[in-house]
Amino acid sequence: MRLSAQQEALERYLATGDSVIPHELMEQIQGSNTLPAADGLMIYHNAYRARLLSVLREDFPALHRWMGDESFAQLALAYISAWPPRHFSLRWLGERLPEFIRGYIAEPQRSPMIEFATLEWAFTLAFDAPDTEPLSLDVMSRFSADDWVNLRVYLTPSVRWLQLQHNTVGIWVAAKAEADIPDVVALSTPLDCLVWRHELVCQYRTLESGEASALRLLSDGGSFASMCENLVGQHGEQAPLRAATWLKQWIGEGLLQRR
Repeated sequence: MRLSAQQEALERYLATGDSVIPHELMEQIQGSNTLPAADGLMIYHNAYRARLLSVLREDFPALHRWMGDESFAQLALAYISAWPPRHFSLRWLGERLPEFIRGYIAEPQRSPMIEFATLEWAFTLAFDAPDTEPLSLDVMSRFSADDWVNLRVYLTPSVRWLQLQHNTVGIWVAAKAEADIPDVVALSTPLDCLVWRHELVCQYRTLESGEASALRLLSDGGSFASMCENLVGQHGEQAPLRAATWLKQWIGEGLLQRR
């Protein structure tokens, strides 16, 4: 057997959940008096999958606590078998877990579990997002009237915008704090939640519907003036003040870059 074929056989053996060692692989591995080849391969098989399971626990700690050791391990090992690592870095191991849950878990657990996994993965994506220079309050303080009228921005690369249908944030907070975890509750209206990195720290917060609509309009290419006009129906003459207050908060949080 060529070396490349031997490597491929070993990879297939490690990547599957089957502990039965392929005959062609056993023929190529030499054991010793103290450690037979079959035992050595089994140790390697178990250690490899234990390491992958450990990575998923680290990437989804709140989901792990919410589900419990046994249920999470069952989910994780099924996922590893369906989606073995395809990247040289284990940082990407959990990328498809939310997608896998969609086809693996039945309702009513499926939808909240997908949200939970998506929320936790958003923190990984935010932490690893490219560094940029967000718009600052110091720059804003030097804006001219034309700058304000024509201001256009977009979200910084680390921002992840989620729309949640359940009390996922509350469950996540409780799981992270190792407190009693509340029951899953479907929300009457979707909840907008932002996850992002600011000054090397991952942040999150939820948005009420008016703020979410204003931020979406602005980050989708609308001008500050158009955002103010859109708020007139709700806030009347206070629309510019409301818009400026929100904009200052978004800038202070490091959410925006200037186009």
